[in-house]
Amino acid sequence: MKTKTRTNSASSSWEQVQLVAKLADLKEEHYRTVLTLSAMLELLVDKNVITRDELNAKAEQLDAEMESLISASLHPMP
Repeated sequence: MKTKTRTNSASSSWEQVQLVAKLADLKEEHYRTVLTLSAMLELLVDKNVITRDELNAKAEQLDAEMESLISASLHPMP
């Protein structure tokens, strides 16, 4: 019975290691995505395609829309 417990424990430990590795990969991918997006936005501002005020206003608008959608999905109408 101890062999089976050790096998299950080792299997569980290995699954945890794999999960942590996947999380690390996602964090790296997220970092690269945010870095690329930040660079693109800086270039757009630097080239006077958009202003920081326009960018901030759009971000606030999108945030409000997302909050509204999330709130509506959590509290559906009766």
